[in-house]
Formats: sequence, C-alpha cells, structure tokens
Amino acid sequence: MTASSLSFRLAVLFVVAGMAMGIGMAASQDHSIMPAHAHLNLLGWVSLFLFGIYYERRPALNASRTAMVQVVLWSVGTVVLTVAVAAIHLGYTAADPIAAIASLVILAAMLIFAYFVFRPAPVVEAGPTMRMTAAE
Repeated sequence: MTASSLSFRLAVLFVVAGMAMGIGMAASQDHSIMPAHAHLNLLGWVSLFLFGIYYERRPALNASRTAMVQVVLWSVGTVVLTVAVAAIHLGYTAADPIAAIASLVILAAMLIFAYFVFRPAPVVEAGPTMRMTAAE
C-alpha cells in the first residue's frame, strides 16, 4: 500500500464518521460536540485527502516508509484528538492533556510533511518529459 492510497481510504472513513456525527447531532438537537465534528472533517477528510494528492503526484515519496509514518501519525492523532475534544465539550476536563498530546502528534506529522514539501529540489524526482516533434 502507498501513502496516497492509505490517505484516500482513511479520508473517506473519516468523512463518513464525520457525517454520522453531524447527522447524530441534528437528530438529537444536541450540538455540543460540534468542535470535534469540525476537527474530524478538517483533519481527517480534507487534510488527508490533500496529503493523498500530494503523495500521488510524487511516486518515489508515495512509496516511502516515512510518508506512511506521516499518514499513520496524522490519522492516529486525529482520532485521539477528535475523541478528546468531544469529551472536553461534554464536560470531561480530564481529557485536556490527551487533546494536548494528540495535538503534538499531529504537529509532528505536519512537520514531517513540511519537510517533504520544503526539502531541496534535487531530492524530488523529476516528472516525465514531454517531447515535441516538428509539424509537417
């Protein structure tokens, strides 16, 4: 499995879970976990899908172990943060340190991704070259 395929698959799972949370809040008329719902949709659906697009466009990076680690760290951090934020908004203040740790895990994953984006150009593989021929 590649980093992009894992990102895309997890993004879809997260958006389904986020939609279920939204439907549950609407049905119960209790929107107290809306911040957790927003975190799950932004971190789980949007960010992971964008990571997948980035990795898919860079085949060597897409197959790398470090990219997989980045996606897994991001995903685990997202799940833990979402649960912790929901718990906090339901009145369980003991979840504050858990949310803080999960935020740091997500930050670490973003720093790994930032390295991929900002690393020197020679390390990034070149795309296919287009050849043109003269028209006759």
